[in-house]
Amino acid sequence: MAERSAAEQRWLQAAQDFTRRALPAHEGPGAPESPPVLDAVLDAVLRCLRSAVGGDLPLGYSFISISDLQHQQRVPCCSHLTWSTNEFKEWARQGQAALPMQSTLPRTYLILVGYLTDGRQEKKEKLVDGCLYVKDNTGIIPCELLHFELEWLESLFVFPSWSYIPQTDKSAAGYLEILLDPVPVNPLKKVPDSIPVTYQASAKTLLTSRSLCKKRSKLSVAGELTQRGPLLRIHHKTFFFLFLKCCISGVWVPVLVQKPSQQAWHHTLQLGRTYAITGLSLTSLKKSGQRTFVTSDSSRLLPYCAEQVREQSLDSAWQDESTQSSSLETAEQLSDILELRVEEERPRSTKESKIISYVGFVTKILNIQAGLFLLDNKVCLCLAYQQLLNSARGLRPGVYVELIDVHLLQKPLVSFPFIVLGACLSSTIVLKSFSRLSTPYQPPASSGNLYLELLFRYNLGMPLYLWVVSLLETFKERFSCFFGCCHPLLCSMHRNPGAAEKFLVPLLQAVVPDREEARDIYNEILDRKHQCPLQKYSTLNPPCQAPSLSAVCHVAEQKSWEGFSPSQLLSPLEEQHMGTQELNRRLAWSYCTFSAGSFHPRLILLGVLRVSSRSSSLQLRDKTSMLPCVICNRDGSPFAHTALIGSLLQVETYQLIVERFLQTDFPSWEHLANLEHVREKKHSVYVQFYYEDVQVLRAAEGQIQKSLGRGNSSSLRKKDGGSLTSELETPEAKMLKLEDPKPDTHRDENCQGEQSSTKTKSCVSHLFLVTQKEGLMLRNYQLPRKDDREGWELQRSFQATVLWLGRPRLWSHPREIGSLPELEESGCDGEEDMTRQEALLLFMGKSLRWFPFLHLDGLYRFIVPHCLDLEVFDKLCFPPVPVKFLSRSSCPLCLPVQDTWHLQHVTWISCLPELAARSVLTGMDQKISSIPEVLSNSFTGSLASFSGNIVERTLCASPKTEKPPVAVSLQKQKGSLLASEHTVKLSVSVAPGSPVALDVYIASTYLQHLWGLLPGATVLFQNLERKISRFCNVYCIYIASSCVSIISLPASPLPFPSSPAGENSSPSLVFLSSLQPHLQSLPQARILCHLSCVLTLSLQWVCSLCNSIFKEGRCTRHSPPCPSHTGVRQASARVVVEDGTGDALVLCRNQHVAAMLGLSLLEWEALQNSVQSRGSVSIQHGEATGTGCVEEPEDLIACYLRSLCRSPLICRPILLDFSLDRKPSKILQPAPLQLRNFRCDEVEFVSQVGPRLSLLCLNVKEVEQDTLSYLNSKRMRRTSSHC
Repeated sequence: MAERSAAEQRWLQAAQDFTRRALPAHEGPGAPESPPVLDAVLDAVLRCLRSAVGGDLPLGYSFISISDLQHQQRVPCCSHLTWSTNEFKEWARQGQAALPMQSTLPRTYLILVGYLTDGRQEKKEKLVDGCLYVKDNTGIIPCELLHFELEWLESLFVFPSWSYIPQTDKSAAGYLEILLDPVPVNPLKKVPDSIPVTYQASAKTLLTSRSLCKKRSKLSVAGELTQRGPLLRIHHKTFFFLFLKCCISGVWVPVLVQKPSQQAWHHTLQLGRTYAITGLSLTSLKKSGQRTFVTSDSSRLLPYCAEQVREQSLDSAWQDESTQSSSLETAEQLSDILELRVEEERPRSTKESKIISYVGFVTKILNIQAGLFLLDNKVCLCLAYQQLLNSARGLRPGVYVELIDVHLLQKPLVSFPFIVLGACLSSTIVLKSFSRLSTPYQPPASSGNLYLELLFRYNLGMPLYLWVVSLLETFKERFSCFFGCCHPLLCSMHRNPGAAEKFLVPLLQAVVPDREEARDIYNEILDRKHQCPLQKYSTLNPPCQAPSLSAVCHVAEQKSWEGFSPSQLLSPLEEQHMGTQELNRRLAWSYCTFSAGSFHPRLILLGVLRVSSRSSSLQLRDKTSMLPCVICNRDGSPFAHTALIGSLLQVETYQLIVERFLQTDFPSWEHLANLEHVREKKHSVYVQFYYEDVQVLRAAEGQIQKSLGRGNSSSLRKKDGGSLTSELETPEAKMLKLEDPKPDTHRDENCQGEQSSTKTKSCVSHLFLVTQKEGLMLRNYQLPRKDDREGWELQRSFQATVLWLGRPRLWSHPREIGSLPELEESGCDGEEDMTRQEALLLFMGKSLRWFPFLHLDGLYRFIVPHCLDLEVFDKLCFPPVPVKFLSRSSCPLCLPVQDTWHLQHVTWISCLPELAARSVLTGMDQKISSIPEVLSNSFTGSLASFSGNIVERTLCASPKTEKPPVAVSLQKQKGSLLASEHTVKLSVSVAPGSPVALDVYIASTYLQHLWGLLPGATVLFQNLERKISRFCNVYCIYIASSCVSIISLPASPLPFPSSPAGENSSPSLVFLSSLQPHLQSLPQARILCHLSCVLTLSLQWVCSLCNSIFKEGRCTRHSPPCPSHTGVRQASARVVVEDGTGDALVLCRNQHVAAMLGLSLLEWEALQNSVQSRGSVSIQHGEATGTGCVEEPEDLIACYLRSLCRSPLICRPILLDFSLDRKPSKILQPAPLQLRNFRCDEVEFVSQVGPRLSLLCLNVKEVEQDTLSYLNSKRMRRTSSHC
């Protein structure tokens, strides 16, 4: 007993301390805080506690103040003063039944005592927002109650059952959920005995009458509450509407409650109950002209009781008095601020929503900022069209709600999975029971909420609003990790739109047309015929989409393989004659391209531009994945905009490329339909676009001012003082953008944001000009391995030869770097005292990220951050070879570029003023040649640099004599998708449609770093090795020192991958005599000629694997035996044609042989089937009379072919498309022209002709009589002028 008494004494002492610290000793101002008064408050509290718990003091509970609760309690909790343990367990079990995966609220043993208030302060005005609070001397906290009475305001209560829900943001306080009615410490106030009221039938007369013009006194109205509008706040004033209906007549009247002291009425009003409201006036809304009752300062809300009210006569109360002329400022401001446009009718079918009531559990918060909640895991509740002035307190998962007069919308958005219940200004949301689960609470943003800002600005209907929400949710999820919480992407600020707003506003302006009719808020609330934005809707097919980059790659991959068939990549006429190796090689590499319109809906690309130091490629990144990209400038200059790194980009015009790689073992074309022969499928996805088509949604640091006319070619201009300045962004911003973040093992690599440093701001810079750049590859730089293994590893690197301009500069802060003082050293008088020294820059490791930005003839600046040493560049230089072997004057020093250095692109040499450019270019011999110059015999260099347009891209076998690169032989290349035995041949012309072409060969081992090598693209090749074949053909190969840059993208749409060169126009009509000067440059032409004779003809059935004769279903090779069981048809013929100016030997293959012989498809098929049993049939016909042919007399097929070749029907005029045979059987030597006779019927011609040319047949067309006459007359006119 003594121990219990001691515990009770300690508990009472704690209660006394709590009362003295937390509880006010008076309820009104001016009362003294004397000890007797404090003791009286404590006695009242203790008496209330004993009454609540049944007589004994709750010694197991402790008092807690509002301040301690807010600062000490970090997790949700609940306290039940009067409950036993079993009662609490049953309560928790019932709550967990709604969401079994959630945990229940933990129980604490705390006593909460405080005053209920509406937020008003006694000594100064405070915004009354319509919310209720619990307060004591230490603080105040919002609260939500299921039941509330007006007489509870400013009264002291003990709260026997409550939950405290902190915010997920630890810096902000939470709120209270009052689970049971509080117990008053002192007696409450009483209601007046008798109230005179006016019933609705009389009140309705006042609302509709137009003859009342004099001021009237206040009156009271009584009736059943039929509708309680939501709390609205406009220009810092809070108000709401309610509607009373007479139980007898059914007439209803609106009442506007706008006084701050009356906003608490909103919590006590219950639909279906009858109330009496006193002190009402009549007001007229100016814009709509509608009339409504409005409360005054003396108005009171009382429960209706027939015994306590008496009817007030309309005549006695309003005799000779008129309607009050009130401007109703807050309601007028409501119309001004929400003057929204009504969505115009669309030609598509519209549906009308149903108004229903619904009860259910909130099972998930879909998006609290957008006001979206999930009910019962199947219905979406949208509260965005109401202002959630209570910050959605109480709407946690597990709460049981009743929805009254909400709109039911079925399938408003095609991609939205739930039925939607939309709450408008006439809907009512009632909390029936609070959540019993420990679920978090995150209030919606009270300002800068982009969801609601766009909703009200564009008066969005539910379908468009849900689409906007989905875009914003995806946007935030993808990019918030890049910029952190300090840069809210979804924030809407005046005159400073965020990234998401920049992205969405143009889309909404295109989707939502201009509207003329303004939204009438008064009609929505006051009209008997309900009208609101949720009333009518149409199912929306989203006009565009912006999925994650991983989804983009997945969709592009799916589309590239949809309906894919290997036969799509081959010409039907060519595939029948291909051997196994050629057939599978043609299938090994293909591509397909997609634009934004290739996807439904249209696909918009969003991503943060980064550079990978591992692949040295530009990438668009988000949280999910990365997408390699190729960026070009429309003016033809290489992309070098280093300031764009780290910026969030939007691209709507692009080419999404999917490169497809197949490993197949098809025996022949007949098996192409059997996909079992496809052993492996791989793909690579990247995107290419122009810089001018980029919209910068958010710069990495500061804004990027770009000129679409100049691209990123920064021009220089002279200031008033004559110094040179660059029109660039501030260098400080560039340095921050160019930070290469250190790897964070706790974060996704795609989500690494910029790193800031607290070191000194001083930096050292050095300007240089790029004179040569080599390609990216593995080089034999002996650096130790990063792991614990012994030995050395090859380093992926690239080199660049540069010319230092001026001397290193020290800057106190990066923002000072703006002009070009290095160039000013040359002086205005032309004296060249500028310091110029060559250096070989070596890029390895993280410095590889500068590979896509470093280009020939570009002026750049290295910036060494946090550095004061002007000799930092000299100290790191070393000679590439020992000085005793090579003097320093003839060999530039080698400088390894450090990982922490920043590269800043300044301008191009072509953009410099003439004086500065001349001083920089002095002594430089770098030259970009043209393709005709490279093809010319006068070209003497072993390395060639040129630009051109890719006409055709084909895959061919690597020469057996070609040695693999050293790096490849020492270490296997990783990431290569093509087999090493393949080589890519690019046919490059001067311009699209140009007849001058040059072949470039690139080994597959180099291709893993090369993107955008597609037909139609314009490329710049540097340092290719120029070679001449044994047939005197000039070609180039890509070597270790070579480099390629994409300077222009293919025109859209790209050609189909099966015909990489695209569909060109008809070849030009030429004479054979005119081909002599263009043996190296004419890829394709057309002649009108006469087929003189067929020299040789060969029809074979060969093995698809080894090209041996295939006879009677098996290969005839015996040593070693060939396992192949598949043969292919091959045909070849050599014919002689002449056009009056010369003759030529034409090699025809496969289907062109049939065209030369004039055979139909059926005849040609029958002939080839006859050869199948023989294996091969060949004839040789002499040109001169009397020359026989070698053949077996008894072979009927050979006799038929010999007879056909000698037939005069073969000798006919034809239209021949051809190209020069680059590998003729006999290499032509220069020879003088000779006179030769040509006969046509009775007419004989004499012409000078050169040596017979070797041509390859590309196409044969029969010539109709009208066409022949026209072309002959045209040819004769040209022949006469030629002679």
